[in-house]
Amino acid sequence: MMPQNELRLLPWSGPDGKPCYLSTDDTSGFMSRLADNIEAVQLGTAVELLEHALEVLGDQDAYPDDLRPLLTELTRALGDVLRVATSRGHLLAVVEPHA
Repeated sequence: MMPQNELRLLPWSGPDGKPCYLSTDDTSGFMSRLADNIEAVQLGTAVELLEHALEVLGDQDAYPDDLRPLLTELTRALGDVLRVATSRGHLLAVVEPHA
């Protein structure tokens, strides 16, 4: 098992909104692969939303009512991306310690 300071932040929250962590040395185990796959989906969704946002912002005829749902989804995606970045940044710090 990993020491407590090497827990992996998972890309989902618990039912009460608190972060979930994985403690394992097996980076190819089921939960690690599941987390990797969900992170990939989250990052892909963020790319698609960014492309859509750029289209909406470039459309002079877009209605302000179109922006609220887009901003809601962008906010959710940004939170997911930040969680992935935090998790991966922590993993990088564990795998590649500073010299």
